[in-house]
Amino acid sequence: MASKRRLTVVEVPGSKPFHGPICHCRTQFFREEFVRHHQCLERQREYYSEGAIASAEDALTRIMGQLEQLSQREDACEIVGQLLRKLDVVTRLSEWTEPRTLH
Repeated sequence: MASKRRLTVVEVPGSKPFHGPICHCRTQFFREEFVRHHQCLERQREYYSEGAIASAEDALTRIMGQLEQLSQREDACEIVGQLLRKLDVVTRLSEWTEPRTLH
């Protein structure tokens, strides 16, 4: 059954201004997380409508294009965390990667 969820990336109200030089390790970490979500989306492609896939890929492309600027923000971790949670609604990556207790 195809899901018709639409991912919308919006500017966070009250977000803080740029803050100092780029932290490349933080930027790389963020990049790896978004790549993981994209890979998960690709594996689930058959379960989503083309519109949902296009919307998610468009959002990922925009995020990746602005990642260095996002990483410079004082509130970068908060903003990127919100974006990753929005992506997780679609990809459900956290369900696959969180450790579970087995009895």
